[in-house]
Amino acid sequence: MSRLDDFLEFYNGLNSSGLHRLAELYHPNVVFTDPVHQLHGSAALANYFEHAYARLNQCHFESKTRCEQGDSGFISWQMTLAHQAIGNGKLIQVEGCTELRWHQDGRILYHRDYYDLTELVYQHLPVIGWATNTIKQRMAKAH
Repeated sequence: MSRLDDFLEFYNGLNSSGLHRLAELYHPNVVFTDPVHQLHGSAALANYFEHAYARLNQCHFESKTRCEQGDSGFISWQMTLAHQAIGNGKLIQVEGCTELRWHQDGRILYHRDYYDLTELVYQHLPVIGWATNTIKQRMAKAH
């Protein structure tokens, strides 16, 4: 099994009661970046996941494309999730990708997620969702 397979398997099995396992996957000096956060260190990452998974009902990642070379890897994915704070807990799907770099001890030293924050959050909020969809439609017509 490749490190990317291990990564995907880890996330598909992760839940609020298994957050102690983050130390198995992530180096203590990990840098984690996504469209909302830039975190430094495993303690900050653990706090982030504790908050994120507190009201998460379901989350599953399906791998699309992947590449691993040396100590770097890339995986594109489709995430299906249900979170109480997003879209009234309905299932939503988000396309994204993750860039990873591993430390020589085998744990992840750098993790960066790329995804459309509008797709994940904003379009599921009543007024903001309408506004962002309207702006996207107007921008599409301008081209």
